[in-house]
Amino acid sequence: MELLRFTTAGSVDDGKSTLIGRLLYDSKSIFEDQLEAVEQASRNRGNEEVNLALLTDGLRAEREQGITIDVAYRYFATPKRKFIIADTPGHVQYTRNMVTGASTADLAIILIDVRNGVVEQTVRHSFIAKLLGIPHITVCVNKMDLIEFSEDKFSEIVQNYREMSAKIGNKAQLHFIPISAKYGDNVVSASDRAPWYKGETLMELLENISIEHKQGEGSQPMRLPVQYVIRPISDKFPDYRAYAGRLAGGVLKVGEAVRVLPSGLESRVKAIMQAEKTLDVAHTPESVSVLLEDDIDISRGDMLVGVEDTQPVVNQQSKMMCCWFNEQPMQLRKRYIVRGAVSETIGMVQNIDYRVDIHTLESIENETSLKMNDIAKISVRTANPLVYDCYEDNRTTGSFIFIDPDSFETVGAGMITRNND
Repeated sequence: MELLRFTTAGSVDDGKSTLIGRLLYDSKSIFEDQLEAVEQASRNRGNEEVNLALLTDGLRAEREQGITIDVAYRYFATPKRKFIIADTPGHVQYTRNMVTGASTADLAIILIDVRNGVVEQTVRHSFIAKLLGIPHITVCVNKMDLIEFSEDKFSEIVQNYREMSAKIGNKAQLHFIPISAKYGDNVVSASDRAPWYKGETLMELLENISIEHKQGEGSQPMRLPVQYVIRPISDKFPDYRAYAGRLAGGVLKVGEAVRVLPSGLESRVKAIMQAEKTLDVAHTPESVSVLLEDDIDISRGDMLVGVEDTQPVVNQQSKMMCCWFNEQPMQLRKRYIVRGAVSETIGMVQNIDYRVDIHTLESIENETSLKMNDIAKISVRTANPLVYDCYEDNRTTGSFIFIDPDSFETVGAGMITRNND
């Protein structure tokens, strides 16, 4: 079955965890002992009703404070499709966790409390969804039961969100659903309290929405980041040398001419192995090992690309949109570890081109540092050349993380911009 990855986002107390709990509960995707544990935990906390948010809020601090802190992943399936959910935090201080959870999503569910409308976190999460290239955004206007499912209020929020989305330049396909996560209206089953709404329920949308962008990965230029060189020293395999990795784009075929980057050396594919199977063709995102016709110098961090394909950029200079994760501010010209799909080098931020003011969406120039959760366009220089595509074209080869070499904490994430400008 097809796999759909989706994430939830929104401001504090918009009902993200409750919505996921309702999805799991109404679709009968939780076990009896899980439900019993949640019922017991709800009683212990003095809740009058079963608190479905406890299905995803598993940390002690989350349950004590009634908030989501870390990303919680949940897995379930229906007869039509398999799903992986990333329930992400709403607090500003945990925006970095939202970036982590949304980085592999095919769809983002953005919750809006109908009483508050579009707020700062709505804008922030929508902007991050745009940066991450999430192709579908479903806006769930929650707590409609508190305003008696007013169609006028729902329409007002839809209009406000569309205007904001256009302002940030989001090209994702938008969907809007009026829901009550607490009572399940329009989550799995259609609500008779909103007869004016003629669209799909959330579950129907998740089951039927197109994920053609995944199918298009096979039409991308071929990219195979090398993770490991297989070189057994044995009598059985005296001259065996293969290069293992996971295809990050396109299709790899036996006999295809390939180029090794950043060195530029060329050869042809002699064989493709997957465990003990021999393949004629490998597709994204399969993990394979490749044997070449020539013995050339290839190591972890190199990338195999098709000679006839559009070539990635190989450069020590790059520009990217960055989200800063760490409490310690980003410093210009400080040494950071810059890590890509499998490559790693030392680099530094030479300049902050501009920082995005999430309140006004204006570009603020002449910045000299970034604070936690800041989003900015930066210029980076690395000791060794990076091999990359634009993030819009390839999420894997167009994304990097920054690691503090002293603490080894991941302090930021970057996405290569179009034409590196």
